[in-house]
Order: sequence, then C-alpha cells, then structure tokens
Amino acid sequence: MRLVVLAMLLSAMFAPSVLADVEWEEDGWLATIGLEHVENGNEFGCYGMPNLAWRADPGAVAVECKDYIESRIDASKWGNEPLSTYTPNDLTAAQHTTISKMGFVVHGDNTGQSSTAWHSSDDTPEYEYDWYDLGRRGGSLEKGIADIDSLRAELDKGGLVNMYWIGRIDGITVRHDSELVEMLSQRNDVWFTTWGEAYSYWSVERCHEFDHNMTSLTLYFEHVDTIACRSATNSWNIPVTWIANISGASVIDSNLAPMDEEDSNTVEGYRQEGDILYFSVRMGNEIYFNLTDEVDYDIVGRTQFFNNKSSALTIAGHSTTDLFLWSKRFVDDDFLRFTWLITPRSLDEGLTWLPYAGIGVLLASVSGIWLILKKDTIDYGKAEELMPNTVEGDDDE
Repeated sequence: MRLVVLAMLLSAMFAPSVLADVEWEEDGWLATIGLEHVENGNEFGCYGMPNLAWRADPGAVAVECKDYIESRIDASKWGNEPLSTYTPNDLTAAQHTTISKMGFVVHGDNTGQSSTAWHSSDDTPEYEYDWYDLGRRGGSLEKGIADIDSLRAELDKGGLVNMYWIGRIDGITVRHDSELVEMLSQRNDVWFTTWGEAYSYWSVERCHEFDHNMTSLTLYFEHVDTIACRSATNSWNIPVTWIANISGASVIDSNLAPMDEEDSNTVEGYRQEGDILYFSVRMGNEIYFNLTDEVDYDIVGRTQFFNNKSSALTIAGHSTTDLFLWSKRFVDDDFLRFTWLITPRSLDEGLTWLPYAGIGVLLASVSGIWLILKKDTIDYGKAEELMPNTVEGDDDE
C-alpha cells in the first residue's frame, strides 16, 4: 500500500514538469528545398523558439534561434549569418538593443517602436534602430484579405513596401491571391528583395569608400572593402547600383555581365541609358568598362534601390514551421523574394488536452491518497475494537 501511495505522489509531482518541458523538431525541408531557396535569393530569418518567450528573455530567444538557423542553413546567398527576426509589438527599446547585439538588425514589422522605417513612402530610415520597426504597407498575400488596389497605390508612391504571409493557420492551409501576384509580375519598376538585402543595401549609405580612374579608353571602379566599413555595420556584401555619367561614350566591353531595365532581383551587372551608366557591384570587386571614347566622366553616386527601381517589395513568411507548405504556392513565381522567418515545430502542437490530463492525474492522485488514508483509519479503528479492555485497580495486599 505504501508503494501505491508513493507512485501516486510521484505521478502528481512529475506531471507538471513534463507538461512544461516542450519538445520540438526541426524542419527537414531546410536541408533539401531550403538550399534552393538560398540559391534563388530568398532569406532565412528567425521567428522564435518553442519553450522560450520573447517578452521574458529576448536575448535567449535570439541566441537559440540564431544557432538553430546557422547550424542548418545559410541565411542568404550573400551571407551566412541571419540578419532578420520577428519580434512582438510590446518589447522595450532596451530589449530591442539586446536582440541587435545578437546580430539581428531587422526586427520585424509593426513592432510598436517610436523610431520606424518605411511605414510610409516618406519614412526613410536614418539610423540602424529605425529598422527595429519595419512597416507593413503592402498588407497580406492571403486571398480575401489582400488588397490589390492598395498595394498598387503604395508601390506607385515609392519606397519599400513590406507584405505579410503565413502558410497555415490552425492546421488549415491558407490560399494566396493569385491575381495580386499576377499584378506584381507586370511591374518592372519594383525591386523584389528581402529584409536583409534591403538593410544591407541601405547600410552602404552609412559607410563607403570607392576608387576610380580612367586609363586611355578604360574606366576602372572599385567599391573598396575596408575594415572601418565592415565594422561600422552588420550587413551582407550585396551588389549596390552606382551611377556614372560617361558623356556620350558607349560601353564596348566589361568584366560585368550586361543587364537591362527589366532585371528586378539583386545581381551584379551593368546597363546604359544615354550618357548614364548604371552598374551593380559588390564591395571588393574591381570592375572595368572599355569605352568608345576617352571622356570626362563623373561618378554621380548610388541609386536608392537596386537597378534604379523606384520601389522595393519584401514579403515576410511569418512562423514558417514547414518550408514546403509555406512556399509551395510560389514555385512558379520565381521573381518573388521571401524572408522566411523560421521556427521549429513544437511536438505538443495540437495536444491541447495535455494540461487537462495533468490536472486529472493530480486530482486522481490526491483522491487516491485520501481514500487510502481513510481506509487505514477505518482499519485502525476496527483493530482497536478487537483489543481486550484492561481495567486497572488497587492491588490487594
């Protein structure tokens, strides 16, 4: 009987700890189609980790999530380390600073901060912490929620337009708005990019150095890779579009590949429009252009967005627990770029009965112990009744 009581006590004692110990499993698709996503220009960022809460310890979530990504896949074709993460909308500025120290520079959309980036076409970021609260001007990709006219208007206004996507909600597959995607495919004025790419492009404004010279008919240019600029910002080395005025000359040859106005995804290359030469090049790559004439040229500067696009579009795939399910609808839409905010899948998802089971175990254990104690009390009383009564008196002398 004592063993029964001990077993009940142990079951009641360990039930809560088992329920609190949330297990998770990784997304196996990262090792397969995930590699294709990286090669195609998509980005992997962080959404969170089961059993860890952003509000309780954002630093711990950032560290664990970063390790989860880096130990399985590169964050981008441009860099191994993840730059982008989701955060809830009620973290303090100090908590966002803690997250940034873990290497995350873009902290999600509509996070409730006082400093913001791209909540409107005029909301151009000035400082790194502006990227802790990215706008969501483009709305959702979900059919029935997406607003094509509103999205078109925002793209026409210019700036970066961010959209939202989630592949499943409560086990139900979400349908995307195919008409909206078709509209986007017709736009040649949009840079389709990711959070990390957009930030890395912008960060060049914070620190850059370049060399150029003209020798005979050849123009040389290099965006210099300096230690100072590398340490100034945490970003990827992506192609940045520069502008040169070559005063009537034409490009005969270059070590860059030709591109045209239609190119809407980040690549290295060049194109010419009259006297203006647009060329996109990564830091540290020396390039040259063989020209028809030796001219007085001028390096005018950089374009706001890749290939002189007037607007940029990012799509964040929130809470991506299954890359295949989240991305399968866009296999044929290879011009789109996604920032997949990934998280492992919790093994207790859908097991909502577990807490009630734990309560049941606890109540059953307590009730069982009470019944056993009551039975012992009754048995003890019966045993006393069977014992002979002894009457004590004075000894006869």
